[in-house]
Amino acid sequence: MTENNKNDRTEDGSDKPERVVGTPSATTEERVVSDASTEEQNGHDGPYAASETQTHPEEQQRRGEKLASLWFTIATIAGIGFVVSYFLFPPNAAGEPSIANPQIGQYSNMLLGGTLTLALFGIGAGMTVWSRNVMPQYEVHSPYDELPSEEEEKGSFSEFFMKSADESGFTKRPLMRRTLIAAMLPLGIAPVVLLRDLGPLPGNVLKETPWRNGRRMFVEGTDRELRVEDMENDPNGMISALPALVDEDYEHGISMDDQAKSVILLIKVPEEDWKPSMTEHTEKDQEQGRDEARINWTHDGIVAYSKICTHVGCPAALYERTTHRILCPCHQSTFDASDAAKIVFGPAHRPLPQLPIGVDDEGYLIATGDFVEPPGPTFWEYAKD
Repeated sequence: MTENNKNDRTEDGSDKPERVVGTPSATTEERVVSDASTEEQNGHDGPYAASETQTHPEEQQRRGEKLASLWFTIATIAGIGFVVSYFLFPPNAAGEPSIANPQIGQYSNMLLGGTLTLALFGIGAGMTVWSRNVMPQYEVHSPYDELPSEEEEKGSFSEFFMKSADESGFTKRPLMRRTLIAAMLPLGIAPVVLLRDLGPLPGNVLKETPWRNGRRMFVEGTDRELRVEDMENDPNGMISALPALVDEDYEHGISMDDQAKSVILLIKVPEEDWKPSMTEHTEKDQEQGRDEARINWTHDGIVAYSKICTHVGCPAALYERTTHRILCPCHQSTFDASDAAKIVFGPAHRPLPQLPIGVDDEGYLIATGDFVEPPGPTFWEYAKD
């Protein structure tokens, strides 16, 4: 027993590490490697321990940095090419866009699509090379922690983040970092440049229509101007009408956009069927700046309402004579023509806007102004009734 105890001690008297019977003793080379690994782990400054981190050789990282920078440079050139391609085909002397020519438009689309594709591909390829050849790989076992995190853990996040950024190569390798930033700049500018195609701000376009004081009206789908007698032949009738645009401002007639905003329903309502909201000047009228009762915007029992439903813009084209109700067939919104087109049923949120009308010296029906409210569906800045 005494001899065995002596054999288990080193020359300086310290105990040897316990060894399983049948295994060879540690060689000098193995002890050196073990000591080196311990020193490397103790000197590791990454976000995770060295035992959980697999770094690439320095030579591989340098090759990856150069290749990633090359891809980022290609992406930078392609991004600049995208912006240049956008301005490459300016309008002609008459102010007409040159891309209106199908051939030039095809070239423009090819340049814009090709450069944008190459820019995005270059950034993606560079990031792939970066992650595979420069960034270390981790094998981390991290159990779920209880929420919320402790204050100490929250305070250490910034240190963890900076170590991760340093080990990823973003801070250590300026060539790759600078080319990445350069590649992202043209793509960041591109959306700002493309905003030019949105045109000027709409202003009051959504609230105004071609109706003006003194403008006559055509029967929808024809060029026949409407007279008061056209409604007298059918006491409870309804006619769809549009503004008669025959002046120099509308050389080609009324556009589809203007038709969608300005089409109206002309309805003949017997005098005894009018509701108080039409014949009285209510407080709501005063609040909205109306200085007279709505009955004054009619002529000889003829009232004009927007034909466009205030729900989602369908044509409210059905009319029930006996009840004076206007029905939108899309979602069944129902309005009372004898009661300022107020909502009787359905999902619409506000009445149909009323158009003030009158008659000119020749007996033709005319508008005496524009709609008192914006026609069509309620949009984001318009308050609901």
